[in-house]
Amino acid sequence: MKTVLLPSGEQVPALGQGTWFMGEDASARAEEIATLREGVELGLSLIDTAEMYGEGSAEKLVGQAITGLRDKVFLVSKVYPHNATRKGTLAACERSLRRLGTDHLDLYLLHWRGRVAFEETLDALVELQTAGKIRYFGVSNLDLEDMQEFCATPHGNRVATNQLLYNLSRRGIEWDLLPWCRQQKIPVMAYSPIEQARLLHHPALITMGQRHGLTAAQLALGWLLAKDDIIAIPKSGKRSHVRENAAVLARPPSSELLAELDLVFPPPQRAYPLEML
Repeated sequence: MKTVLLPSGEQVPALGQGTWFMGEDASARAEEIATLREGVELGLSLIDTAEMYGEGSAEKLVGQAITGLRDKVFLVSKVYPHNATRKGTLAACERSLRRLGTDHLDLYLLHWRGRVAFEETLDALVELQTAGKIRYFGVSNLDLEDMQEFCATPHGNRVATNQLLYNLSRRGIEWDLLPWCRQQKIPVMAYSPIEQARLLHHPALITMGQRHGLTAAQLALGWLLAKDDIIAIPKSGKRSHVRENAAVLARPPSSELLAELDLVFPPPQRAYPLEML
């Protein structure tokens, strides 16, 4: 498994598993649990979830899926911005831990910026870290100015990652945010790396994949995994899909293929507002 280095020096899988929209359909539950478990066994042992996902239903699903596997999993969850006060963050974390059936999170993220001052949220995150409830903390959906402010706030320099919308069709962060994160040695966690399956239907990507013996999903993931500081977290609700994702690790894209992808999905030529889903 390719790994990405966190600021602490710990290595985590470059390819993990997302859970947005999982745990919301009872008829799909057994397959979703089996998929997460198989993904862990395939090395996709970083699992990302959030209290927002199904208002806790995704966390409950993950909790079932990692039963007996917790020691193998790097577990990530997120706190709602409106819960990100000092007391609210502490309480939200406890609720997430109960739903997940664990005594700690490996990484806890502020889901996006709300009205609560960073200083107050950070006080809570540090308290959780000191208590052993979380190992690391970070952020999600913060643009450059917000990241600079967060990191300049007391304890903000402990940020472990910024989870962002980043894929072949959403390359705006490459203009300024991603270079800044790289300067600070803060890895980016790319959510919706296949654009919520929309890239699977892109004609040029399908044609290119057929020429190279890869699926459109594998091309999109391979492009992200070619970067040393990007963690991709595709959501897979079926075991066949997680196997397809894992298989890309054995087929890293060539420089020629990466150049071909750049022609179809060119990098940004100016600054863009941060995109979110």
